[in-house]
Amino acid sequence: MPTHQTEFVLERRDWIAGLEKGLALIEAFNADHPRMTASQAGQQCGLTRTAARRHLLTLVHLGYVATDGKLFWLTPRIMRLGQSYLESARLPRAVQPYLQRVTAGTGETAYVGVLDQHDLVYIARSGNHRHMNTGYMLGSRVQAHVTAAGLAILGTMGSEFWDSWLAPQVLRPFTSHTITEKDKLVECLNQVRSQGWAISEQQLEMNYRGIAVPLFDHSDALVGAMNVTMPMNAETSEVAIKRVLPVLQETARTMRQML
Repeated sequence: MPTHQTEFVLERRDWIAGLEKGLALIEAFNADHPRMTASQAGQQCGLTRTAARRHLLTLVHLGYVATDGKLFWLTPRIMRLGQSYLESARLPRAVQPYLQRVTAGTGETAYVGVLDQHDLVYIARSGNHRHMNTGYMLGSRVQAHVTAAGLAILGTMGSEFWDSWLAPQVLRPFTSHTITEKDKLVECLNQVRSQGWAISEQQLEMNYRGIAVPLFDHSDALVGAMNVTMPMNAETSEVAIKRVLPVLQETARTMRQML
């Protein structure tokens, strides 16, 4: 199954080490490390305190990082990087009208997500969040295996890809229903590959269900997945699948010729 995730080989003469280190420092900031000293940031990236401090001060000068003289933290300017993708990439703009069609046909919130290494990243959305704790804002990322869209992508990629993808993974639990055993996840992915769509129930948040289908472009390359997320309430899995899946499948078939 062809995909757009082809490997790029960089010639050594084209490699800019400073850029790599600067981006690594930006990615080092997260929920566990919202503010860090230069030493702490350097430890996260394998840099000396002096090297980390120089890179961080450069980022301060550019407006992407702020400091009080000891601690460093990201500024809202960093969001420009992700916004540039959403505004310039073709896929988020191309899928938006179709997501609106899914929302109109199901009454539920619809998303398109893509796989970025170990995470599922949401790049387009239509509909309300309906008070989900997890949010799913554009640019939100979560471990792929706990989302229907992530399962749809992984299942389509095939077992050879799963083996390398799963090897470094730590499948941490988000709820009591989260799949945390790799052999069980492989069973789930085999089922997804066989049936051509995915369902995820209470894997990321209690009382929420997701149903997803893979998205292909006109050359049959896998480009992402489209999913609907909804509260489970009293609706059974069978009823939800019957109500939502045909809309997703028909929309995905239409989109295939336009992507």
